[in-house]
Amino acid sequence: MDLSLSTETMGDRTIVRVGGEIDVYTAPKLREQLVELVNDGSFHLVVDMEGVDFLDSTGLGVLIGGLKRVRAHEGSLRLVCNQERILKIFRITGLTKVFPIHTSVEEAVAATD
Repeated sequence: MDLSLSTETMGDRTIVRVGGEIDVYTAPKLREQLVELVNDGSFHLVVDMEGVDFLDSTGLGVLIGGLKRVRAHEGSLRLVCNQERILKIFRITGLTKVFPIHTSVEEAVAATD
């Protein structure tokens, strides 16, 4: 399966909607998108993972890299996910302590750092 990406702006947040699989083959596309957004001055990102069917360690690495990039600019990276199979990956790896994870884009946009 391929990876679909789209972006939109809500206030000072940039929403990155991700669909499909984030794996060793597709993760570079997501990394490229996150790097481009930060380079363009978007430092408060919300990654909407509701359409993600699969996430592997390469995908986790891309998300961590994105978090490091925005934090270098006093920014934030929030995740939107309520799919148990994806949330389980964040719990097992301890990344629920690293990423703020929300159940909706609206909740993530409204959250303050």
